[in-house]
Amino acid sequence: MINKDPSVNIAIPKLPKAIDGLKEISLNLWWTWNPRGKNLFKRLNAYLWKESSHNPIAMLKNMSKEELDKACADEYFMREYHYVYDMFKVYINDTNIYADEPLPIAYFCAEYGLHHSVPIYSGGLGFLAGDILKESSDMGLPMVGIGFMYPKGYVRQFIGTDGWQNGAEEPLEKDVAPIERVLDKDENHFTIEVPFIDPPVYASVWKINVGRVTLYLLDTDIEKNDPWDRQISSRLYTSDRNQRLRQQIVLGIGGYRVLEELGIEYSILHLNEGHPAFALFERVRSFMENDKLSLDAAIQKVKKTSVFTTHTPLQAATDVYNFDMISASFKDYWEKLGMNKEQFMSFGLNPDNQSAGFNMTVFGINMCDNRNAVSKKHCEVATKIWEHVLPKMKDDKPAMDYVTNGVHLPTWIGDELAEVIMSSLGDKWSLIQDDSALWGFVKEINNKKLWDISQRSKVAMVNFIRERVRIKYAQDGIDPVVAMAEGVLLDPDILTIGFARRMTEYKRPDLILHDLDRLEKILNNSGKPVQIIFAGKAHPSDMAGKKILQHIFKTAQDCRFRGRIAFVEDYGENVAKYLVHGVDIWLNNPQIPMEACGTSGMKASLNGTLHLSVLDGWWPEAYNGKNGWAFGVEPSENAKDASALYDLLENEIVPLFYDVDNKGVPNNWILKMKEAMLSIPPEFSARRMMKDYLEKFYIPISKDLQNKES
Repeated sequence: MINKDPSVNIAIPKLPKAIDGLKEISLNLWWTWNPRGKNLFKRLNAYLWKESSHNPIAMLKNMSKEELDKACADEYFMREYHYVYDMFKVYINDTNIYADEPLPIAYFCAEYGLHHSVPIYSGGLGFLAGDILKESSDMGLPMVGIGFMYPKGYVRQFIGTDGWQNGAEEPLEKDVAPIERVLDKDENHFTIEVPFIDPPVYASVWKINVGRVTLYLLDTDIEKNDPWDRQISSRLYTSDRNQRLRQQIVLGIGGYRVLEELGIEYSILHLNEGHPAFALFERVRSFMENDKLSLDAAIQKVKKTSVFTTHTPLQAATDVYNFDMISASFKDYWEKLGMNKEQFMSFGLNPDNQSAGFNMTVFGINMCDNRNAVSKKHCEVATKIWEHVLPKMKDDKPAMDYVTNGVHLPTWIGDELAEVIMSSLGDKWSLIQDDSALWGFVKEINNKKLWDISQRSKVAMVNFIRERVRIKYAQDGIDPVVAMAEGVLLDPDILTIGFARRMTEYKRPDLILHDLDRLEKILNNSGKPVQIIFAGKAHPSDMAGKKILQHIFKTAQDCRFRGRIAFVEDYGENVAKYLVHGVDIWLNNPQIPMEACGTSGMKASLNGTLHLSVLDGWWPEAYNGKNGWAFGVEPSENAKDASALYDLLENEIVPLFYDVDNKGVPNNWILKMKEAMLSIPPEFSARRMMKDYLEKFYIPISKDLQNKES
């Protein structure tokens, strides 16, 4: 049994009664996508707000009683506090936004990118999952999330003088993050025993409030577990295969058990990638025990009520476990379900490579009748990859559909642009964000006003990067050449290209460095200079990715480029926001067709940054010839693609940027900025994405279930 109020965070101090609502707001990530919520905490103490890296719990913990009492006596602050708190309460209590509501949805994912104070993400998959929870909250969809705590977070990136990526742990400070312990009836930390692991493994449960959606996180780093078992949830994407399998058992089966023991009822299971797919077997078990269904009937019900989203453009990128590993973990499990070994293994057997082992993506495809890729092009690629796994359909429903990813606009839009939107569309603009016609207001924005906002964002970005270098210098002392490579010489007045994503071979981070002599002429053009900002982490075990990163960093150290190439260390959510708001060009050049979707370019375009990309992932659906640029050949060839990129920069992009009027405003450039802001945000918003999930999966599943029950 769980308490009526089953959560606690012990770090927040006792607040004066007049402002005790700050505790409630700080423990709900609603404030992260509401500018007035953020500014309320900033008004309390701007210095501590900055020092806490915009973490209200850490900030409140360090504020004195005298300072809090002073805020209570500040009429202006108290007026704003009451307004924001009332906004928050109205939002939380308004559960009737989406009229055609589906049945409850349980969303399982290995990572969630929500805010940098909760480092339980590594990249795009996590930010997508985070945006899905935020948008579900905004729409009032009945959703609950399941994930992992990762007490040791993801790798913290430090670049050495030699340009080599070094990793360090950055333990998650649970008690100063917007995370709460879930308590049992005795007010102890609620803990479950994960079924079918011997010796037993236990996981404590935490929660994060994401607006109206609750995300539950499992944590095996507790004294009740043996030291080896405590490490199961410690790191995201461990390279140890045995530990990775145990991690996915805890996530899928343990996560399902959490919802069961909390008494949280849901009808639709949505799996984001194959990592949590073992939840499907646990769902079969639940239907057999609780609904008294036969094995076959339970499997069919699971298939019809589960959604599987794949992000994988390669068979080789999936998790595959050898049969002995699966047998050691699941022998008792398949016997409990009434299966034999061959039947159990068949669900994860890849017909293209039957001896490889148990494939988690194949398992997800086989156990879910509702499957989707994450862009139209990815759907074509994934359908071909898994053609021998996907069933032959007799009706019009495709064996693999697609829902192109989208981004949560209120999270990723710059504050100044958000104010412009609110002045035109009102405070409720996010409710109608996917209506393309309404974005026509962008045409009416004064060119100079839009340009000034863009330039201020660029100045803020450059200052942010320089400040990071200053802090590093003050703490550790660094070589001046390293300081140059990390951006201390960046110029906010020149054309700036951004490349920020995972450092791995298929993304070709160093493509623009293919011909350094030609690049030098572009960057050092005396009248029309250009600079490039790189950011991104290589996976700790990806040696090829680390070598590419080192090549970029060493190039940035080369004095002939005059500090116009920079690598920003330790890329994460906070750095990403500065970059998508501040650069002029967002560069993307993966090997076609290796990009499943990508979302960073959507965030950039929302802020008027122009996308420069090969036609892969989401860009073939978005590019209209006026809202950015496309280059490259298919299949990709480095020499040809680099040459095409240089041609575009020299002949079109750089001249357009520097073609300014007598007020210094590049009006033709701004026309493209406006076209990007007109055409991309409504079509590639998380609102449109979630409506697609509703139309293609959630509502049909709900109606089918309700018809059968009636």
